[in-house]
Amino acid sequence: KQWYQRRVRGPKKSAGVFLDLLKNAESNAEVKGLEVDSLVIDHIQVNRAPQMRRRTYRAHGRINPFMCSPCHVEMILTETESIVAKEEEDAPKKRSKKKEARARARLGAE
Repeated sequence: KQWYQRRVRGPKKSAGVFLDLLKNAESNAEVKGLEVDSLVIDHIQVNRAPQMRRRTYRAHGRINPFMCSPCHVEMILTETESIVAKEEEDAPKKRSKKKEARARARLGAE
């Protein structure tokens, strides 16, 4: 209860939709002849979609709007090769002029 957060299980509905989207992308990759194991999510974007209007009926003959807010999800998967480790270089790291001056001053003071 530190920050007044409720203990909830998480966004189960939206996570399920996202998993379905990933399964769909996987099956599309299989149809196109790509290797499914080497796919990596390259880009994800969620945009607002136009709201859908419905009505909900209230007491005493009143009607209120009942709006849902859908979205468009754009996901781009790319096929990558095996990851290669970066080769270490023996070149010294670049230092700023300020740090070099401090190092020279320390050597001169000793």
